[in-house]
Parts: sequence; C-alpha cells; structure tokens
Amino acid sequence: MENMDNIFSENSLAKIARRENNNKRKYLVVNPYQGKHIPTSGKRALNMFDALASKVRDKYSDCSEKILIVGFAETATAIGARLAVTLNTLYTQTTREPIQNVEYLFFTESHSHATEQKLCKNDLESVIDNIDRIIFAEDEITTGSTILKIIDIIERLYPNKVKFSAASLLNGMDDQSLLRYSERNIDVIYLVKTHHEGYTEIAESYISDGVYHDKMCDAPENHVNIIDINKNYVNTRRICRGNEYLAACDTLAHNIWECVLNKNKNVRTAVVIGTEEFMYPAIHTTTYLESLGINAVTHSTTRSPIEVSTNENYPLHARYSLSSLYDGERQTFIYDIGKYDAVIIITDSTDISNVGYNSLINALQKAGSENIYLFRWCADE
Repeated sequence: MENMDNIFSENSLAKIARRENNNKRKYLVVNPYQGKHIPTSGKRALNMFDALASKVRDKYSDCSEKILIVGFAETATAIGARLAVTLNTLYTQTTREPIQNVEYLFFTESHSHATEQKLCKNDLESVIDNIDRIIFAEDEITTGSTILKIIDIIERLYPNKVKFSAASLLNGMDDQSLLRYSERNIDVIYLVKTHHEGYTEIAESYISDGVYHDKMCDAPENHVNIIDINKNYVNTRRICRGNEYLAACDTLAHNIWECVLNKNKNVRTAVVIGTEEFMYPAIHTTTYLESLGINAVTHSTTRSPIEVSTNENYPLHARYSLSSLYDGERQTFIYDIGKYDAVIIITDSTDISNVGYNSLINALQKAGSENIYLFRWCADE
C-alpha cells in the first residue's frame, strides 16, 4: 500500500508548469495524480479524491445538512463528481458548454485562458429551498476570488438560503484570503496547503524546449469507429444524485469492457481519454479496467495551453494541438500521449466536429497507437 503521507504533499501534488501567453498568472499547478494533463492510474486519482471526501465527511459528520456539491469546469469536474458519488449528495458542475432551454448564472475566472463560467440557474432554483449547504469543489484554490464571485451571485438572488464551503485538493490561500472566507463563515477544506510565492520563478526557470506537434486536421489514415452508448446517460451540467451517477458510470464502464476488451484478449495496456469537462467517466472506466488486471491510465483533452520542456523535472514534455470535439473552432490540447494496446476515448459531444475528430485521432496514431475506440455517451438525439 502506498504511503499516503508521501503522496499527499505539496512536493508530490503540485508540479509547476508554464502557462502560454498568460500574463495574469504565468504558472500552472499540474497535479500528476488528477487524471487531467498527465496520464495516471484511475485508482490513484480516485484514492486522492476520496481522501478529500473523507475530510468533507469528517467536517460535517455531526450534522444532517443536505448538501449540493458544485464542481468547477473544466479541471475539477471529476473531483466534484467523486465527492458527490462518495458522499451521495446532489451534484452539478459549472460549464462553458451550451445547455439547451435553461437560464444561467454567469461569472468569470479572471486568471484562466477561458474566463467565462456558468451554472444552470433553473436547477439551482429547483433545489435551493431543500438544501442547507453548497460545497464548491476545486483542484486548487489560490485566492478564492472565483468562488466568491458565484457565492455573491447566489446570495444576492437567494439571500440567507444556504451556507457555503470550498473543498480542494490544494489550497494556496494566504492569511488575508483565509480571513476573508472566515469573516463570511465559508468553510475551507483541503488535502494539502501550498505556498505560491516561488511558483512564478520556478515556472520561468524552465526552457520551453519540449516537443510541439501541430494540429493535423486531414482525415486519419485509419478510420475509428464511433460507438454510441445512450443508455443511462447522466448530464452533470444538470443536478443529479451521486448514487445514480455512480450506477450510470458503472454501467458505462462494463459496456466499454464488453465492446473492446472482452473481445480482444491481447490488450495489456490501455489509456482512457476524457474530453475537456467530461473527465469523471474516463477516470471511473480506467479504474474498472485496472480491477480486471489491465495496465490502464487516464487523462483528458484540455483548453489549457501549457508550454512543454525536455527537463525531466518538468511535468509535461510533449504537446499535441487539437480542435475540440465539441466545437471545431476551439483550440484544445493533449499532453504526453503514449503508445497503448488500446485507446478508449469517451466524450459526451452530441455532434462531434470533423476537425476535432481528425486532429485527436491523428495525434493518437502519430504516437503509435492503432487500436482506437471512440465512445459517445450522451442523450438520445
């Protein structure tokens, strides 16, 4: 069993990378166990999320509050989902994707490359009288200003309705930021305290001499089948219940195993790739494959433009530029692709863009993988 004290430390969970063309914050904290930028074991990711869930459970073990967890797009959607699954609470996420026929609460994330965030107002209104606390889930909280923006909006619309908490894997808030939360009675829960004073200097110490692969939008050499699994789809951009989402992800993982690995006994290594905000199903499926003895890892495409370096201490070494599966005009990326016996892509894009599909498949094939499956898990059209 892994030593948890060694795993959950600033040194192990906070790897510093350089943001590209972002003067508001020049560094990005990359967590190697999160299943986002760096390929990692699904089991390891969920163990880390569950450790945070345990801290949340301990914090509120003596009360019977009804809780809604909100995961922040795009990086913390899987964290929030896992907290809700583990604690069996209500769950939803912020999003940058369109949702049909709903009203939004809009707010911004000023240091991000994609600043607009939104939350489904209709769903929040449907539960606001029946919940006691909203817990915002993040991978990293530095100042807490983004969370305060959405809290301000909710308190203005629904005064004195709920209490608030912020739960994160990493917390870099200084004393002034923590005091601001304390004065507003907002609980702060985290796994690891980080200290950001030297992060910019660390990021700028690296040379951005990694491998940069241009976007390849021509039709791929080998066609990849797109497999629709519409059954039991749960859209976490709308409020759902943790146990229902867990059951749906269990069914998805089993269906993928039957479609791919139960028919191909030679698969020993696999990667499961999520798309942008759609992270948790990929991590959950990876854990399922690991339980069957397959050497599986997971990571996801991302909007984050991060520079790469050949330095062995730097977290990311190769970058592939892509178009989004959701919007062909949107620039996305995937980092450090390996060669695997099987590649499983899971997306909830209802209308996969041709250039997005082409660029992702070409990148995977360029890295040496040939046995590629794309599963589309979304609502019936």
